[in-house]
Amino acid sequence: QVQLVQSGGGSVQDGGSLTLSCELSDEATSRYYCMGWFRQAPGLEREGVADIDDIGRTRYVDSVKGRFTVTRDDGKNTLYLQMDSLKPEDSAMYYCAAHSSPGGVCYGSGPTASFIDYWGQGTQVTVSS
Repeated sequence: QVQLVQSGGGSVQDGGSLTLSCELSDEATSRYYCMGWFRQAPGLEREGVADIDDIGRTRYVDSVKGRFTVTRDDGKNTLYLQMDSLKPEDSAMYYCAAHSSPGGVCYGSGPTASFIDYWGQGTQVTVSS
């Protein structure tokens, strides 16, 4: 059974930084999964933020490019999201996500919820002005 267990998040002021972590629990390995982050603010649809395939190719939504960095450590089956220069509009519930694929390739033209097989429990990020 695959589980994604998130940690990190919290509250910071405008311009601050936070790091999110997500451990994939599986009998196999994270190497065969595309992994990424989504977020959902109240009243809005869930939005793809960033994803990374098993050879480290990354994709980001335009609003976070240059501020967020997604990385993965397959030895630890762990995904990270470093968030710098945070803005109040980044406030949302953040979800770790993964979908299995041959070679851990990420499907679609960007992080897409319809491809996701597994979701983390979510963690709140709040940025105050």
